[in-house]
Amino acid sequence: MSKTPWHRNTPRAESITRARTGLTQDIRGRQRRYIVAMMVRTACVVVMAATWNRWPALAVCALVGGVVIPYVAVVAAQAGWRQQGGARPAPAWVREEPATRVVLEPTLILPPERNTAG
Repeated sequence: MSKTPWHRNTPRAESITRARTGLTQDIRGRQRRYIVAMMVRTACVVVMAATWNRWPALAVCALVGGVVIPYVAVVAAQAGWRQQGGARPAPAWVREEPATRVVLEPTLILPPERNTAG
């Protein structure tokens, strides 16, 4: 059995690429953020319903939260992938030379001869 610890005291190595997280991971993160926001919205609606007669100021604040949170959740969920990765490297422009032209000679294609004699 190995005596090395699972977690080392040394810091993690830095990444040598500026690659973004994978699209699958990004979508999963967006879905989680959206679900959490909708759970907070649901809590706002429940608080609003429970406090409408007793504390109307709190109920109105909860109502405003229940109306505003869906918009904020959608904007936050859609703003994920473009904002990651920090500064983007400048695109490397490759100068391509035009393809050489090939002149084709015209060719006459005849149908196959049929042998009608039998």
